[in-house]
Amino acid sequence: MHVHVYHADGEAKFWLEPTIELAQNFGLSAQELREAETLIKSHEQEIRNAWNKHFPG
Repeated sequence: MHVHVYHADGEAKFWLEPTIELAQNFGLSAQELREAETLIKSHEQEIRNAWNKHFPG
């Protein structure tokens, strides 16, 4: 399970399993990555629910 983060400066991909971890970064600063990770952590259950709804089974 993963999530993509899009920003005007670039994009990134974070794994959600087994723990939240940066997978790829294309142009985001360390601060932008920290902010993205903080948002992912604070909305992790919502993200997981949306993933499971989009990819049932």
